[in-house]
Amino acid sequence: MALPTNTITTYSAVGNREDLSDMIYRIDPTDTPFMSAAEKEKATAVNHEWQTQALAPASTSNAQLEGDDPSANALVPTVRLGNLCQISYKMAQVSGTQQAVDHSGRDNELAYQEMLKGLELKRDIESILVGTNQAKVAGNTSTPRKTASILSWIASNTSKGTAGSPADPAAIDGTGTRTDASSQIAFTEARLKSVLSSIWTNGGKPGTIMTGAFNKQVFSTFTGRSTAIEEAKSKKIVASVDAYESDFGKLKVVANRFQRPRDVLVLEMDKWAVAYLNGRNMTSIPLAKTGDSDRRQILAEYALVARNEKASGGVFDNTTS
Repeated sequence: MALPTNTITTYSAVGNREDLSDMIYRIDPTDTPFMSAAEKEKATAVNHEWQTQALAPASTSNAQLEGDDPSANALVPTVRLGNLCQISYKMAQVSGTQQAVDHSGRDNELAYQEMLKGLELKRDIESILVGTNQAKVAGNTSTPRKTASILSWIASNTSKGTAGSPADPAAIDGTGTRTDASSQIAFTEARLKSVLSSIWTNGGKPGTIMTGAFNKQVFSTFTGRSTAIEEAKSKKIVASVDAYESDFGKLKVVANRFQRPRDVLVLEMDKWAVAYLNGRNMTSIPLAKTGDSDRRQILAEYALVARNEKASGGVFDNTTS
């Protein structure tokens, strides 16, 4: 079979219009489970502070004489805690020419880039809050301030590895970090139950368990879901666990791409918040023109608030493969 002489084909033709879809496809994850679930507060200073209160221990010897003249009990003072506001930003810059030409998939290049940088900034903040073992840093004119991440606060209710010198933060005030075990051990239901029991004993009521991908799948093998369940009517196989009914209440099981895979966090979410400095919550700031381009700075200044870490806990030093 041969092509007839002088037949015009797409291989030799000049002037065919391009065929470019008016859609842009992304698969990069943008869900930020911790930031979405944590409450938001306003900060009015770079050192955002709060107080916690503990009750006196329960006494089994509280038997008093009839007609006694009581004296005041010892007071339990509040504990004053604080965390520093960290500045994180992204910057988008688009030339005047790129703004002027026709675009496919977006009407305004600068607005599109602002949107992308905002998503990237949220991912950065989620990673900083739950995916770093970071203590707070006061900073100076050459060193940026840093907010203490969640791993600097969780210390009262933990299960950790045994190899090396694993340790919880020595001071529960954001100034220390975890010491990871030198080798990791399996995430088990027994370890999770020990943390849940400790949290309950301390008065906490956690409702969320956050894991990485590997240990989310390990979780799905715990008691009650050791084998997949096939629903013949719906032609569906159920092999995952999205909720855990413990002796101390029901907890959601949430996979978080941005936390460390070796950590499993057990959280009472209303005891955590992100405080944003006034007017600096994911704000877009037009920057001065310095040439034939437009610039936008997408910025957040924020601090993690650990309202009372005894309401949460963690299973640490888990294997990840």
